[in-house]
Order: sequence, then structure tokens, then C-alpha cells
Amino acid sequence: MMRQLLLDIRPIASPSLNNFIAGANRELLNHLRAMAADQTATATYLWGESGSGRTHLLRALAAQAKARGLYLDAEQINNTPADTLIAALDATHAKLWLFDDVHLLEPMAQIGLFRAINLAAARGITPVAAGNGAPRDLPLREDLRTRIGQMLAFCIQPLHDEERKELLHAHAGARGMKVDAEVFDYLLRHGRRDIRSLLGILDLLDEHSLTRQRPVTLPLLREVMQARLI
Repeated sequence: MMRQLLLDIRPIASPSLNNFIAGANRELLNHLRAMAADQTATATYLWGESGSGRTHLLRALAAQAKARGLYLDAEQINNTPADTLIAALDATHAKLWLFDDVHLLEPMAQIGLFRAINLAAARGITPVAAGNGAPRDLPLREDLRTRIGQMLAFCIQPLHDEERKELLHAHAGARGMKVDAEVFDYLLRHGRRDIRSLLGILDLLDEHSLTRQRPVTLPLLREVMQARLI
């Protein structure tokens, strides 16, 4: 049963700008809220390490934008010929084009993104991109790296432990979990630091608790974390 649970990690709750714990990223969050409300149209680039929340923010922006936002991840861009991508984008009524994980783009997809950013400028559409590093460090062709470097850039700052604990409390509350403080403390001390992993462990803990009809306790957390190493 434990092995089955490990293969069935449920996705984190639907991303929104309201359930993102801002921490030191309040300026960024306010900027995205203004974009969602169609109050600003500034081409923007977000960057941060894996698990920093950049995909959460892009998906939240796409969902909450009054002017519909169109979200595309790297796999979608890589698997779409440049001409097809441009035609599809041009046919939409979206005013925000959101491109995730641009550092993973293959050479032909980079051409498509470069053309898309130029088309956005010509059509009065706002592009928002996200990647794992500063524009100058992206493994992209020079002209695309230059275009991204001209965007307003935000480095997503990692959460402090108290902010991580706040997020864990909120996530547990949304799932109806009763969790003692020592469980959160142990998870923060011994779990991986990125938010996705922390929330994934919490989800597994909830599922294991329900399946085995056991309360959420520190011994149960240790059992779940140990099983992930098998």
C-alpha cells in the first residue's frame, strides 16, 4: 500500500495569487495582481530555483487574469513547430502570453519563442516568461536571451522557515488535517527545502493517515519519509 501511495502524489491545490505565500516577494505579487486586473502591461520575466513557485505564479496569473491568459510550458512549446505556435497564439484573444521553463527550450522552440515575443510587442500583448536563472545565464540563443533581458525581471526569493511553516499550516487546514507543531518542525528540519517536496510529503502523510486510519503523528511522518527513500 505504501508503494502505491508513493506513486499517487496528488497535485497541489489549484494555484492562485491568493494562496501564494509572498514572503519577500510582495512587490512581485503586487505586480502580478496588477497584471491580472489589466492595470499594467509590462513584459515580465520571473526566475528562481526549482520549487520556488514560478509555475504556481504563472498558472495563477493565467487563471485570474480578467483578460484571458494563455499558459504554455516548455514541453508544449518544444512540441509545436514555430509557424504553428505563432499561428495558434495569433488566433487567440489572450492579452497575456505565459511561457514557463524557458531554460528547457530546444533550439527550434527558441526560434518560436523569439518570434512570439516580437509578435506580442506588435499586437499589444504582454509576454510573461519564467526560467531557472537570470536572463544572462539562460542556455538560450543570444537574440532570445537579449529579448528576455529587456523584460522587467524578478528573482523569486525563497521563503524563511516561519513562512514555510505558515504555508504548511494553510495547506494542512485546506485538507482538513490536524497536525501538531512538532510534525511541521520535523518536516522542515529533515525534509527537502523546496515547497513542492514539502507539500508533497504533507499530502502523502494525509493519504497514509486516511488509508491506515491512523492520526497524523511524528512517528507516522518518519515512516512516510523513510518509505520515500526506498
